[in-house]
Amino acid sequence: YEEVYLHAYDSVGDAKQGLEKYFMFYNQNRPHTALDDKTPNEFYFDNLPAMQKTG
Repeated sequence: YEEVYLHAYDSVGDAKQGLEKYFMFYNQNRPHTALDDKTPNEFYFDNLPAMQKTG
């Protein structure tokens, strides 16, 4: 939402580039309250050994 609806892109290429940057920010820099204020990447890699043991 934050990226898509708040920007008017001039081209499909501009939209793709903007979304790629936003996805990087969203997954690597933006803390999520549902993940104990960790980023999705932090949460995933912190729990990777536990997931591998159960899988």
